[in-house]
Amino acid sequence: MSIYGDYIKSVIRTVPDWPQPGVNFRDITPLLQNSAAFRKLVDSFVHRYQEMDLDAIAAIDARGFIIGAPLAYELGCSFVPVRKKGKLPFRTISETYTLEYGEAEVELHSDAFQQGDRILIVDDLIATGGTMLAAAKLITRSGGQVVETATVVDLPDLGGSQRIREAGYGVFSVCSFTEDE
Repeated sequence: MSIYGDYIKSVIRTVPDWPQPGVNFRDITPLLQNSAAFRKLVDSFVHRYQEMDLDAIAAIDARGFIIGAPLAYELGCSFVPVRKKGKLPFRTISETYTLEYGEAEVELHSDAFQQGDRILIVDDLIATGGTMLAAAKLITRSGGQVVETATVVDLPDLGGSQRIREAGYGVFSVCSFTEDE
């Protein structure tokens, strides 16, 4: 957790019963609208990764882009989008993952990485971990090496961060929420 973790967590809005009854949606919009909080958020990632040897930030569609782009800029490395199926214009590789009710697919340009590139995966939130694991598989298939996965929020009660760790990847989250918070 970041030194700013408690502060960042205090700025995130919880929307009860959205998108369905019983779900507490963790809305990062207030965090993005608050310039001081957004700066502290980006700084949390910069401080963690500034001395790591990274070649690229792979950010997951779409909220991962919000964090990934300024982080890539600050760290002086490339930015690579991991997109939902059908959004990239060039040759792609894809990975399917399971959702609560069905499946989804993410894609990456086939030439996004060179063999051995060191990649940080960034997204806004870890719930079940499916999207992050799919992105990690894509990066590995393309020749990249996943250094770590990073998110603003972890929802550990949903088991995603544990699944990611069990798959052999490190997890960094600025803050976390349990179901009863």
